[in-house]
Amino acid sequence: MTEIAVLGAGAWGTALALHLARTHANVRIWGHDNAEIQALNNDRENKQYLPGTLFPDNLMCTTDLAEALQGAAGVLIVVPSHAFRKVLSDSLPHMSEDTHLAWATKGLDPEQHCLLSEVAQELMPGHAHFAIISGPSFAKEVADAKPTAVALATEHQAEAEFWQKQMHNDYFRVYTTTDIVGVQLGGSVKNVLAIATGVAEGLGFGANTQAALITRGLSEMMRLGLASGAEQETFMGLAGMGDLILTCTGNQSRNRRFGKLLGEGKSITDAMEEVKQVVEGVQTTKLMYAFAQDNNVDMPITEEMYQILYQNKSAKDAVKSLLERKPRTESE
Repeated sequence: MTEIAVLGAGAWGTALALHLARTHANVRIWGHDNAEIQALNNDRENKQYLPGTLFPDNLMCTTDLAEALQGAAGVLIVVPSHAFRKVLSDSLPHMSEDTHLAWATKGLDPEQHCLLSEVAQELMPGHAHFAIISGPSFAKEVADAKPTAVALATEHQAEAEFWQKQMHNDYFRVYTTTDIVGVQLGGSVKNVLAIATGVAEGLGFGANTQAALITRGLSEMMRLGLASGAEQETFMGLAGMGDLILTCTGNQSRNRRFGKLLGEGKSITDAMEEVKQVVEGVQTTKLMYAFAQDNNVDMPITEEMYQILYQNKSAKDAVKSLLERKPRTESE
């Protein structure tokens, strides 16, 4: 059986670990919180995030990174984007050149304001072989083995073959692509747009407004992607439109729930506490705003979300600003 290390013990990391264990890999989940990992091992389930889904015998948990990585043919990183650099850096001494690396983290690097693939290339000069998993996939539904399809982005055939073999089965379809830039941008921008859609719902706006935000948000995503060298087709696929629709409309989306609370008048702090999970889109909004400015790309929804989250602009005033923009063609 293939040995796989999953770094990250949250809902998404646990769900992917469960999935990999079901495809007959020996899986070790690593997490930094002693109490959390001890509870996972004792309960044989993640009661906090995925209650009721029991761990199979071939899935174990540890706080010892070296133990998790020992003999692992594949390493899957599933930590928040702000922790990605450190986790990858700490892992490299325990990995060989033959180790297959992938991540399901969505977001940008807060230190360099760059894609996570650029972090990997920086930390692994000369051997930056990796794959990126993204697409419309709520953790609970993957844990419950409900039909799901994701995109796997890599420029290396060996990585595509390894991860597709480990993950693809009769309920979890894995589609490969070489567009690592587009897949990463799609997975990042959609969290910003999900907060915006949630804000609109919280303000009492209807389906028309949410559909407009999703559609115009997709245009923003594509503009940024094309300016960054991504392929347009990527944004019409799983890592673009697919993930955007899911995150902006699904009740399991923490970013959407957070935005809805903001629209209802909750403070940022109170909304985060109520969601009780990392809201990746909050940090991503700041980074994506800077990324768009650096690339001279017009992203009005992202800009208004930045002003709500970091400039104390009210949600109602942000909507007013969007509505007062001058008329333009749909291609703009």
